[in-house]
Amino acid sequence: MAQAAASTDVCGKVRLEATNPDDSVVDVSIILVNYNTEALLPECLGRLEKAIAALRAQVIVVDNASRDGSVKLLHDRYGQHEIVANPVNVGFGRANNQVLGRVRGRYVLLLNVDAYVEPDALTKTIAFMDAHPRCGVLGARLVDVDGSLQPSCRYFPTPWNVFLSRSGLSRWFKHVQAVDDLSWDHATERRCDWVPGCYYLMRRAVVDSLGLFDPRFFLYYEEVDHCRAVKAAGWEVLYYPGTTVIHVGGESAKSVSHLSGAKQISELQTESELLYFRKHHGGFGVWVGLILTGVADALNFCKAVLRRRSLPEAAGFAEFRAALRAFSRTSHGRMPTR
Repeated sequence: MAQAAASTDVCGKVRLEATNPDDSVVDVSIILVNYNTEALLPECLGRLEKAIAALRAQVIVVDNASRDGSVKLLHDRYGQHEIVANPVNVGFGRANNQVLGRVRGRYVLLLNVDAYVEPDALTKTIAFMDAHPRCGVLGARLVDVDGSLQPSCRYFPTPWNVFLSRSGLSRWFKHVQAVDDLSWDHATERRCDWVPGCYYLMRRAVVDSLGLFDPRFFLYYEEVDHCRAVKAAGWEVLYYPGTTVIHVGGESAKSVSHLSGAKQISELQTESELLYFRKHHGGFGVWVGLILTGVADALNFCKAVLRRRSLPEAAGFAEFRAALRAFSRTSHGRMPTR
């Protein structure tokens, strides 16, 4: 059996040492991270098994200390896969990192439990990667459960384009590349900056040379940060429209007990955003991002008042308050809190 030794770099990212391929090498290693999504596992894994078809595949499921019946279900119904049960929730990026030493595939696919693949998804995307040797990371067309298009081909966030999106001013600054550009039909292949981690297909050489996620990101922005490293190393990040993935979205984040729903998601996103801005835009970028978040909330407040909405609803300033809390907890974007 091929052995893959894992080492850790100065940022804490796990990277794989060179391996000697043998008969145990498979077409694709598929990693799923589960957290309290027992209800979604049968649909996700059932569709995945149909998509594997004649491919040689390895499936690894990492459970992040779920409190529902996920682990029992995995062992009872899906014992043919490799199951890793964590005693604590280590986050999405770290959970993927911890099993890199197990992967045997020519390609590595990160798949969310709330992402349902079409039967042709694996064969088509792997064939596309085989035909495009400079493609380091590939994403697919993502849709909601009602079939509506989700952002699938995305561009790097900056304090400025995030502000334009939050404030609704982006339509007045069309020369600025938005993070999510939905102005085209998503029917053609396209280079982009990053693709969402719910269906994230990587070439093995990328994983071997660059590792995977910066462990400072507990949830959100880890794939954005990783794609920056991929592109900086000379690989392409591409969007592929030839297959569709249904993405339910946010199910694990919603299940965290001490914060619920949209508030929990906002807290996690805001913290990761500050860490990302500090890493790639420095301290100045963090301050600019914080200030622009306040300006965006103020503009939205004014618009709400002019539209005669109730004052308590308009006066929420939720984004800015979340940013202030994260700014303090993360020591101005220097360190994670989870």
